[in-house]
Amino acid sequence: MNAKKLLVLFSLLLFIALMGNRISNTSSDHASAQIPPIENSNNTDSMSLPDLFTKVEKSVVQVTEQDNSNELGSRLGSGFVYDKDGHVITNYHVVVPGSNNNDELQVSFLDGNVYSAELVGFDQFADLAVIKVKNITSDKLTPLPLANSTNLRIGETVVAIGNPFGLSGSMTVGIVSGLGRLLPSNENGENLGTTSSFSIPNIIQTDAAINPGNSGGPLIDTQGSVIGINTAIFSNTGVYSGVGFAIPSNTISKVVQSLIQTGSYRHPYIGIIGLSLTPDLAKQIGLTQTKGFLITSITKGSPAEKADLRAGTTTKTLNGRDFDTGGDIILKIDNRDVTKIDDILAYLESQKQVGDKIHLTILRDNTIRELDLVLGERPSPDKIDSSLNDFPNRLPPPQNGNGNSPEQLYDECVRVAGKSFCDFLFRK
Repeated sequence: MNAKKLLVLFSLLLFIALMGNRISNTSSDHASAQIPPIENSNNTDSMSLPDLFTKVEKSVVQVTEQDNSNELGSRLGSGFVYDKDGHVITNYHVVVPGSNNNDELQVSFLDGNVYSAELVGFDQFADLAVIKVKNITSDKLTPLPLANSTNLRIGETVVAIGNPFGLSGSMTVGIVSGLGRLLPSNENGENLGTTSSFSIPNIIQTDAAINPGNSGGPLIDTQGSVIGINTAIFSNTGVYSGVGFAIPSNTISKVVQSLIQTGSYRHPYIGIIGLSLTPDLAKQIGLTQTKGFLITSITKGSPAEKADLRAGTTTKTLNGRDFDTGGDIILKIDNRDVTKIDDILAYLESQKQVGDKIHLTILRDNTIRELDLVLGERPSPDKIDSSLNDFPNRLPPPQNGNGNSPEQLYDECVRVAGKSFCDFLFRK
């Protein structure tokens, strides 16, 4: 075969190859147009679990408070490095100030180094605290970034890192099993007016194993960013039972800056006590409306009283429980529908500040009314009338199926996890 024939043959083969590639690309483009790719934000830049632990291990610490007034000794929890200035975030119930001024905070890193720390600020209503490590250089601090917790979806993989039962550097894996929970949860009613019943909204629920000692440790996504801080467990025994709760990172970012700057955080406050409407409750009080929040009591001197909101005056009984009816029913807040108390709490905590004005749509005497209210500051515990602290909607202490008394369970919990955590768990 001469050179001319070879050139013609090569050109023909090249033409066929180019045409085949064009047809293939056209088919691929058509298929892509018909079936858009599915994006899973949880898998974007996801790390393997061993690599993830290696990335964050220097940032997670063990927090110990040596309570010299407590015969049972130290309280134990976890925390994580927030910035290069030495600030560490943990739970309030891990470092709650004791009656003895000689209580000592210690922060232990996974490499074995232990440092003294001081309490910078705390917010018991959000169960958050900031401490500052002393005598440490910035090169030894690796802060963990905070993710946007509003982007979370049920089913996403999450990792809890902390010191359960004092076992440092422990890692457990699970998923986001629920969103928008209230902590403490309250099935039969909610309370916005007393310390004993203030709830933390937008809580993340996870099945990643969380045990005493995990409190204050980070709940992270598969990129190594903090989506929450592990805070509590739902359990009859005081140990893991498949449901854990974490304060979302958006709450952390909002509260922590104020704790660092001023030592405290001012929560917006209405000053009402009541119940989310249910079909049974609506039927009992003769309403066809089954959505909204029924006001049963108003705290004296609160923004609710100043705005002329009205509480119930007629006592009725439902499921063996007395409550006051005839009060206003909140239907909307700033034109957002209110179906349950969660809607009010979540909106106030995420969108409003003390001094802001809100617009309420209420049902009063079967008539729709509109009114404005200026949010106050949630009062500190010592300023709340103790007579308002005992309401039937409070949760009873945890119990188990073995017949153990609450006191026995509490004592057992203290022996394992320390007084502070158990006081929080048992609503002491």
